[in-house]
Amino acid sequence: MDTPMYTEAVPAPEAPPGDGVRRAGDPEAATATSRRDRVYALLREEVLSGRIAPRVRLGEVRLAELFGVSRTPVREALARLHSDGLVERRENGFYATVPNLAELRDLYELRVTLELRGISRAMEDPSVRHDPGVLRAELERWEKLRADVPGPDPSFVLLDEEFHAAVSRASGNRALTDSLVSVNRRIRRVRMYDFLTADRITSTVTEHIGITEHLLAGELDSAYRAMHEHVGASMEVVLERARRALTQMALHSDAL
Repeated sequence: MDTPMYTEAVPAPEAPPGDGVRRAGDPEAATATSRRDRVYALLREEVLSGRIAPRVRLGEVRLAELFGVSRTPVREALARLHSDGLVERRENGFYATVPNLAELRDLYELRVTLELRGISRAMEDPSVRHDPGVLRAELERWEKLRADVPGPDPSFVLLDEEFHAAVSRASGNRALTDSLVSVNRRIRRVRMYDFLTADRITSTVTEHIGITEHLLAGELDSAYRAMHEHVGASMEVVLERARRALTQMALHSDAL
């Protein structure tokens, strides 16, 4: 029997009556497509959020009951997630993919490159300016968090991702931001276990505020150095952080 997942079932829309033949423009065909996309989106979020432990088999029957649909849209969603690289097929079914250390090294290296590029492009081109409105909003949000620091929680990774996406977006290159968001989603399942201690939460809040203040002051060299230190001043730091996260993931996967 599959281990239950931590998501409420979402009722599927009722299929309209018909003769079973799906024609172009047919409401039934549109409903089937909508149901397929909805199941894919919901299951994708479950995987990316880390709410599905690596040891949990993604059984079609269990998932169909969970989402209130037939097995067909579940099967199609799993196939799409497999194509996305978010689930892997093992001997007895599908499971959420967990990157190995070599894959994490490559993804973390890409993340560092994208994070720093958002600042370096402004250093290279005087016409590039970070959007002060976006930065002030982030500074205000993180100052509030400094005044009332949240406790250790794997879900803190979502706040961290939002900060980095906002800083990247403020630099004005949408493609750069989209790439960063994509990379962060792929390593989220591991990075979330980097926020299980109070000191890690506190240091992240402090570092986010420092980076934002440097950018608002136009201190791009200082902002670049602060961001580099924040996301991993060297590949050794990055790999050690990844190793710790993988260890924590193995220890806590059954509890989340």
